[in-house]
Amino acid sequence: MAEQLGDLTRTHTCGALRPDDVGADVVLLGWVHRVRDLGGLLFVDVRDRAGVTQIVFGNDDEALMAKGKRLRSEYVIGVEGRVQRRSAETVNPKLETGEVEVVVRKLTLLNEAKTPPFSITDDAQVSEDVRLKYRYLDLRRPRLQANIGLRHRVMTVVRNYFDANGFWEIETPILTKSTPEGARDYLVPSRVHPGEFFALPQSPQLFKQILMVGGMDRYVQICRCFRDEDLRADRQPEFTQIDVEMSFARPETIFGIIEPLMREVFAVIGKKITTPFQRMPYAEAMAVYGSDKPDLRPGMPIQDVRELFRESSFGVFKSIVAEGGTVRAIVVPDAASYSRSAVDGIVNQEKAQGRHLLWARRADDGTMTSSFPKAVGEETVRQLLDATGTEKGQLAFVVAGEPDTTSKMLGQLRLNLAKQKGLLGNDEYAFLWVVDFPLLEWDPEAKRYNSMHHPFTSPHDDDHALLAKEPGAVRAKAYDLVLNGSEIGGGSIRIHDSAQQSQIFSLLNISKEEAQLRFGFFLEALEYGTPPHGGIALGLDRMVAILAGESSIREVMAFPKTAAAIDLMAGAPSPVDAKQLKELHLKI
Repeated sequence: MAEQLGDLTRTHTCGALRPDDVGADVVLLGWVHRVRDLGGLLFVDVRDRAGVTQIVFGNDDEALMAKGKRLRSEYVIGVEGRVQRRSAETVNPKLETGEVEVVVRKLTLLNEAKTPPFSITDDAQVSEDVRLKYRYLDLRRPRLQANIGLRHRVMTVVRNYFDANGFWEIETPILTKSTPEGARDYLVPSRVHPGEFFALPQSPQLFKQILMVGGMDRYVQICRCFRDEDLRADRQPEFTQIDVEMSFARPETIFGIIEPLMREVFAVIGKKITTPFQRMPYAEAMAVYGSDKPDLRPGMPIQDVRELFRESSFGVFKSIVAEGGTVRAIVVPDAASYSRSAVDGIVNQEKAQGRHLLWARRADDGTMTSSFPKAVGEETVRQLLDATGTEKGQLAFVVAGEPDTTSKMLGQLRLNLAKQKGLLGNDEYAFLWVVDFPLLEWDPEAKRYNSMHHPFTSPHDDDHALLAKEPGAVRAKAYDLVLNGSEIGGGSIRIHDSAQQSQIFSLLNISKEEAQLRFGFFLEALEYGTPPHGGIALGLDRMVAILAGESSIREVMAFPKTAAAIDLMAGAPSPVDAKQLKELHLKI
């Protein structure tokens, strides 16, 4: 039978006691972490989110000892006792409280617990489905508590930083109009307006722009967003972003706000971040790293060596170059450890994907070997190694074909090799602004343009004239913040002119009628003196995961869904009562 808390009041957390507290009478409240019964003495570790303290029962009070021997893992208890110093041989240097213990005078058993389906006391491997089903137990484990505590501290730093820089935190609606921006909306049926629906916001995009129309000048919000996306391993149907918008902003204005923020955020884990961050045009990122979110840590940039093969005796590469293709290469440092069979294994993996990869290397003694046909000749191989800067003990992988395809292939290969060689250190942080994205991208199946970011992104100042005659060549005033190969933020300078916004809708094959239906309130707002403005949204979940050294955002969210968008703990989504459906005028 559980006892009541009554007037029992905690004096210290389970992580607070130190040698200076010896002799003090204290009250601890928490969970039984571990029990060690030595017969005449009973040692129990008591845990709360702040840490663990050892308590000890002596044999001078038989009733108290008997009550203590009833304790099991995860029982909730209250302890009254006196702090004493541990003997030298029993000090636990792994605990911050490891020099002291509490001699129990009174024990209150506040609740018992069933045997947990997995151990709380260690970080043993448990299937993710089991962890998510029993998330309330998983959250008691030190790793998850540290991650959630880190998330809290980051959010506190973010709020304080933006407040100090003149931003107002303003809430935008959760129930809003469906204006799909790429992913599907989550729809909410209206009971009082049969046949009509609200949507959960994919982002506060239109509302934060309207706040700029409303003269709010600097807005920030740590907000929940919802996207009904197809199943992906590390995406969540609901997520949190740090949403920012500023009036009279240029890209440099946004960078000047976000870069110092990153310094303060990373200081939470004791890391110093160097600013300003590198800037790289989208075209360069794709050509040199094969990605619009390149990881700069491993080096190994992609090099264009097409000119070596324009007049080459190697007919395959020569014809590819003549037809407008290219030849590109990456150089793998410290490649002496790669045996010939290991290199062939890499080539065969690419071949299994339908891609043809060649290689050339300089051994430690300077001799050259390669997979190029003999007809190519040793001199061409030497020129290739010289042109790519391949030194002794290094290896060059080469591929020819369509420029975008070759860079993406080599971009993925460089990351795979970097992981194998341990070049992606968790304590290294390589920030990058990717800028000058294309405004539009052509969809060959639909035979129409789509926005690369979203339809409210402003064209580059120098490219306005191209909108009418060559829209695919127009650059956007868009920018992504990339960290270690992950996009942790994306934003742009917005269109603030109603006529230009209508022009962009037209290029996207959105008719005037459809534009009015979906965005009429926004187009009208733009006609009432809208200032130039821009902003960014930072992914809080991804950012905290990187800070915590976690590979999945689920490890830094209190109640995440599975990759299949299911809440295993609560059992959602789930069927609803027929009466509810009738009230909403819905039939399944």
